[in-house]
Amino acid sequence: MYCIQEADKPNIIFRIFNKIQLREDKIILPITEEKITSQKAIKLAKKTKKILDQTMSKKIVLSQNIQKQEEYVNLLHTYCFEIIEGKWLFELLSCKILDYVIEKKEMKKQETGISILVNDLTENMLSNIRTMAKEYKRVNIVTNHIGKFRKIEKQILEQDGIMITVGNNKRKGISQSKLILNVDFPTELINQYHIFEKAIMINIRGNVKITKKRFDGISINDYDITFEQREEFDYDKNMKYKPCEIYEAQMNKRQPFQEIMKQVEQDKVKITKLVGMNTIL
Repeated sequence: MYCIQEADKPNIIFRIFNKIQLREDKIILPITEEKITSQKAIKLAKKTKKILDQTMSKKIVLSQNIQKQEEYVNLLHTYCFEIIEGKWLFELLSCKILDYVIEKKEMKKQETGISILVNDLTENMLSNIRTMAKEYKRVNIVTNHIGKFRKIEKQILEQDGIMITVGNNKRKGISQSKLILNVDFPTELINQYHIFEKAIMINIRGNVKITKKRFDGISINDYDITFEQREEFDYDKNMKYKPCEIYEAQMNKRQPFQEIMKQVEQDKVKITKLVGMNTIL
């Protein structure tokens, strides 16, 4: 893994000749916070690719300022680098995210139903759904792949003795759900549904903007965490990067869900905030 960040005080010669520095696991670009030109973005992206190709690394984390350099970031995507954005961890921590909302809003799980909007189900999310089904009053899955999820509904009932519901009614499916976990429905699809006007929606894999005029709830698109450091204190990583992205980059994603969650508990991962449109929870 390599981290890419801006220079604190870039040397004027480095800026003129687009000279990139490599310091241990950090790639330092000769820019500050201002938006760079298209020409500069292309040159820096090509030089970044050359460095990363030599290191044989495909996984990168971008500082919060570098993330704002859209053209440069888009070029890195075209080079097929794995840019860690914290979304995989967001999905993994779904139950902790919901616990955070429940506590902040002073709700009770045993009295609260939850709707889950999902088409592409991962093993991690399936494990989370099993946990949710045991803790919440009811779990309602809304999906375009009803046949596939009917089998999962039956499996959970047979193995855990817990009932969940599966459907895809745009008018009634989530119209009364106060708590909605949107795994992978895009904005265009979400806005086809009748949404409870005071709902709290947590969007896991993509940013969603609710355009319903009557919607007065919260649409969460981002989050942050704290965790126990596994390495020595690194000023840059603690100040320039999002903790959730640094933490995800360190994880072994090939491990079974239970092993990953055991590590999460050992590292004392804690949700510190959820970020929505003009709202921080």
